[in-house]
Amino acid sequence: MRCASFTLAACLALLLAACAPGEQAAAPVAGPPVPSDSLTRPPLAPEPVSLTPEAEAMKAAILREAERGALRSLARLAGEQEGFMSNVGGRDHFEFWDLLRRTGVDPNRKLRDLFEGPPGKREIDGEIWFVWPDIAAKDVRDLIPEKLTFVERRRLRELIGEDGIDRIRAGEGYPGMRTAISAEGRWVYFVLGQDGEE
Repeated sequence: MRCASFTLAACLALLLAACAPGEQAAAPVAGPPVPSDSLTRPPLAPEPVSLTPEAEAMKAAILREAERGALRSLARLAGEQEGFMSNVGGRDHFEFWDLLRRTGVDPNRKLRDLFEGPPGKREIDGEIWFVWPDIAAKDVRDLIPEKLTFVERRRLRELIGEDGIDRIRAGEGYPGMRTAISAEGRWVYFVLGQDGEE
């Protein structure tokens, strides 16, 4: 019996000696992979775009005419803007907008709707433009739904539908109606499609 106790004690001593601090420690047990901090932080909201006083004044002038519902006055304001663009064919602004209205798209209403949302901002040939809707200010390569946040994706789908998204995937720019005002207060365009920036 004494011999068995002694043998057991000797085995324990050898076992403890094998695990002594001077010996090589066992590798730590690995847990599940941890994502980097950048993936665990909530996405940052884009900084709001502030209009220049000149752009703010032009927006107010456009809205004044759009709220009156006077296409002729709106067309007159557009005609006063150097290089203003409303359509591809070079048709008179009033004629084009009147045609749109007769086909069910009221330009006055559309402008009011566009200006209810926040503007985007982009630089074209060294000039700053404020663009409505804000999502239309994105570069073509950044408009692909997979590069957008979930909120932006939903807004894009609401604005242009699946057909519009298919056109973006095919390499086109934002295909919906949009408008832009330069930082200097010039109304640049009110177009359907990419025409204002080509």
